[in-house]
This record gives sequence, C-alpha cells and structure tokens, in this order.
Amino acid sequence: PPPGAEEGPCGWGRCTPKALQLCNNPEGYLAAYSLLAIFQGIVVNGLINISISTIEKRYELNSSLTGLISASYDIAFCVLSLFISFFGERGHKPRWLAFSAFMMGLGSLVFALPHFSSGKYHYGSKLEDTCQIPGTTFTNSTCSASTKSSLSNYLYVFILAQLLLGVGGTPLYTLGTAFIDDSVPKHKSSLYIGIGYAMSLLGPAVGYFRTVQPNFSNYLFSTKLDHDDPRWLGAWWIAFLACFFAIWLLIIPFSCFPKHLPGTAKIQAEKISETHNDGSEALVKIKNIGKSFKDFPVALMILLKNPVLMSLIIASTSEALIATGFATFLPKFIENQFGQTSSFSATLGGLVLIPAAALGQIISGFLVSKCKMDCKSIIKFMIGTCSVALLLNTVFLFAKCGNEPFAGVSETYNGTGMLHNLTAPCNADCKCLRSMYYPVCGRDEVQYFSPCFAGCTAHFSNNHKKVSYH
Repeated sequence: PPPGAEEGPCGWGRCTPKALQLCNNPEGYLAAYSLLAIFQGIVVNGLINISISTIEKRYELNSSLTGLISASYDIAFCVLSLFISFFGERGHKPRWLAFSAFMMGLGSLVFALPHFSSGKYHYGSKLEDTCQIPGTTFTNSTCSASTKSSLSNYLYVFILAQLLLGVGGTPLYTLGTAFIDDSVPKHKSSLYIGIGYAMSLLGPAVGYFRTVQPNFSNYLFSTKLDHDDPRWLGAWWIAFLACFFAIWLLIIPFSCFPKHLPGTAKIQAEKISETHNDGSEALVKIKNIGKSFKDFPVALMILLKNPVLMSLIIASTSEALIATGFATFLPKFIENQFGQTSSFSATLGGLVLIPAAALGQIISGFLVSKCKMDCKSIIKFMIGTCSVALLLNTVFLFAKCGNEPFAGVSETYNGTGMLHNLTAPCNADCKCLRSMYYPVCGRDEVQYFSPCFAGCTAHFSNNHKKVSYH
C-alpha cells in the first residue's frame, strides 16, 4: 500500500493516547533515535574500548584476542546489514528499531555476565617490587607452572555479546536513518541525520568519562588497592548493567510509532531521484525487484555496478579503518606509552576524539541543509573536507614518540652490564622477578624494568606519587 494508507496515530493497536500524538512527528522520532544512538555509543564505542585493559588483566587475554572482541561487532554488522536493509526497507522500520533496542540491551547484559560467573577475583599477595637486601628472606610468591586458568574461555562470551550488539546496531544505522530520510523534506534530512549521528558520538563521550571510584572496588574485593597496584581492577561491569536497563526501556517508544509518520506520502511525492542514471532504476520498476528474497542477488549486483555508491563505500571503509582502531586503542596507547592510569587515559582520549567528531557531524549537516546542496554538490563538499583531513594527517609522518632509554635494552646500567641483559652488577643480588613488568623512570631519565632492577630497596609516597629509592 502507498505510504499515505499506512500513516497512523502513535500507540499500540486501538490504544492511542492523545499525549503520544505530540511525539508522532519527525522530531519525536529523532529524540527516540538519538537516545538509542547515545546508548549504543556508550556501550560499543565507549565502555568496551576503555574496559579492554581491565578485561585483559582479569581474564588473562592478550591484545590480539581483545582486538577480536572489538572486531566482532563489525563482523556482525557487515554480515547482517545487507539482509536487514533488504527486508526492512518495506517493513515496519520503528518496530525494527524496537528489535534493535532489545538486542543491544541483551548484548550489554551478556557482556557483564562474566563478572558474576567467573568467581571471586583472586589477586594474590602483593609482589615486592624492590630489591631484596642480601640476608633477608625472599617473600615473593611464584605461580605453579602446572596451573592452567580457564578464565580465557570467557573470550567467547565477550564475542557473543559483541555479536548481539552488532545485530542490534545494524537496524539503527541502516533502517533508522532511512526512516528519517523518508519522513522529512530533502533539504532537512541532512541536518536530522547529522544530529542523530552526533548523538551517537555523545555515547562514547559518556563512556570515556566513566570512572569507578577505587573505594567501591575496595569494598567489592575487601582489600585496600590503589590505581598504582598492578592487581587493581575497577568495577567495569556496573555501567553495562545500567545500559541494559536503559536500552530496554527504549523498546516502549519505538513500538508505538506507526509504519509511516503523518505527511510522509506528501514528502515522498515531492522528492526527485538523483541516483546514478545507469538504467537500473527503470529495471527495478519494470521487474518490480525487491519484493521477495529471490530478488536479493539481482539487487546486490545492481548496487555493486553503481560507481558512485562503490566510491562512497571505499571512502567510508577507509575512514572507518582509521577511526575504529584509533578510538579502540588510543586510551591503551596513552596508558602504556606515558604511564597513565586507565581512567585518565580514557578521559584524555575522549577529549581528543569526541568534540571534533560531534561538531563535524552537526556542522556538516547544517551546511548541507542550509545551502540546500544537491547530490553532486555534497560529493564535492566531501572531497574538499577529506582532502584537508589528508593534509592534516601528514603531521603523523613527522611527529613520533621515540622510545625512552631503557636500562638493559638500549642503555647500559651507568656504564656497567651489557645490552639486551636486564641483570647488571648493581642488581645481580636483588632476586628480581622478570615476570612482573612495572616500569619506572629514574632521575637520570632512564627507564628501568622495575624498581627492583633499578636497585631500589624501599619506597615512599609523595603527593599520591610512589617514589622508589636506594
């Protein structure tokens, strides 16, 4: 049936309260869409990214495996986006968004489940990181080589959670934006979609700035640990549970929207197609392609032969290749390269990534809408902005973080010892553990594997900073 026949009131069946009709418009839908996009960004691009280091320590995973966890969302999105877009295009898009909220809430819940099923966190006794004075008892404990932990098996739970989040995120960024484009005039759609995408970037901002107080973590683990202790873990799972409840509440508003908002038929009749004219549009109309699953291969081939669409896909993929890796591992890079805490690294990463991305979405949408650009003008605008970004990115060819001088690796121990050997005469009797990497910087601006390898025998706290000395 035509869109006009499916424009209805906001509600559930015969239950159509008058108060809900105030939201039965593009603005009301945009508000619900923005909330779902915010929470999707909080979980997928915020909480998961800043929890990577904690999950690695808690579940004994390495960076390649946690990278697989991060990529699982994109794998699910890539596999399902074509099918969901094909079937959902003529379906009830708001109900697809309700399904999206259900799956994303379920994914958030599954991501937090390992905390409740993995047992109590056994952090062990505190390892002495200072030099053991000859003649004293060596107190450092060691692990049995035969002990094999099963914690790494929780990798599959995290991957399952990410797959569920990917299933939920697919309708949001395919059918959700298509519904906005169908419901508003052409010159307004760019602004509405830009606002929606900007809201999705506020999610990572909230996730990056999320911090868990050490006191709460101490309460959970019944011990007194601080951020400087290698065994310290934050209560990373709480935010996932909060998002689970919040996202499931959004099922209610999406389930009450009609298939088409009032006025959609009139807006669709006024729009003029600007698609690449290669004869495919006429073929679709003549053969009525898109009504059944048998038409899927034909529809896919038509899209793959569209040079404009394929160019946009390559451009978007290239941008995502950089942005996704940058957003995922920037906090961890700051944490490892500059010796900062995970919470501070996440906050700094958020300050770098979020404001520019959100402002870019809103400003570009406003300019396209204000100037009423057509398809060709928009592509020229994109080429111009991407060219500027490419020029700015060349700064990374020259701005590099060099490696700090490292005793026993790139430097000797003040003229003693040998390169590629952490042991030197000054720490030969210190009984240092090579299994505990706890780097410190000396007054000579040389980095040491741990205070023990630096020959330090004691330490004290000065303004919340730990200072080791001999």
